[in-house]
Amino acid sequence: MEEKDVDYVLVPLGLGIMIAYHIWLVYTVFKHPRQTVIGLNSETRHQWVFSMMADPLKNGVLAVQTIRNNIMASTLLATTAITLSSIISVFVSSASNTNPAASQLMYGNNTQLLSSVKYFAILLCFLVAFLCNVQSIRYYAHVSFLVTVPTFIDRREPINYVARNLNRGSLFWSIGLRAFYFSFPLFLWIFGPIPMFVCCIIMSFVLYFLDTTTSFTRNLHSYSMRDKTEANENEAL
Repeated sequence: MEEKDVDYVLVPLGLGIMIAYHIWLVYTVFKHPRQTVIGLNSETRHQWVFSMMADPLKNGVLAVQTIRNNIMASTLLATTAITLSSIISVFVSSASNTNPAASQLMYGNNTQLLSSVKYFAILLCFLVAFLCNVQSIRYYAHVSFLVTVPTFIDRREPINYVARNLNRGSLFWSIGLRAFYFSFPLFLWIFGPIPMFVCCIIMSFVLYFLDTTTSFTRNLHSYSMRDKTEANENEAL
């Protein structure tokens, strides 16, 4: 099998494995959220907002500091993503200026076309990561104002609204982090399709163990959530 044929077979197969895994992950998050770390973290954040807004005068500083830490983490990832995007753009531009044939891909130079596709795919991952982290900062900044608004425990609509905004910010942060994960196989694609395919398989197994929960974790989470909810209901009474 020729080298270009290996590219045409292993690269789509590796990307298909990654995409199929994330389709399964999205389905599991919607259908069985407690079997995933994403679903458990979403419930935990909702309970955290409920606890913070139950007494904003006491917990306001803690809530704002916690959200500020998340904003700093999103800012770091956004800065890293746009910096790497700029470096790749400068590298591709300098390569095109050095080799004028590289900018004339429409004339059928398959080698230059494949190389450009590799760099464009990496650049697209970092741009998606940058945009998602910027959106995450937007939601976190909005929540930092809403979480300190005085409310009543029996009025769950404002609390649910704040919790939804916090979960949206965390969702965009997770998508931006996934874009970084996708960039690893694309980086290895520069060295050949075989390292890229092997990285896709290893990455899928690693993400599976990071995204799913064990029975011990689910039981521990359920007990803590139930005890905390009963304690809040008793205080409300």
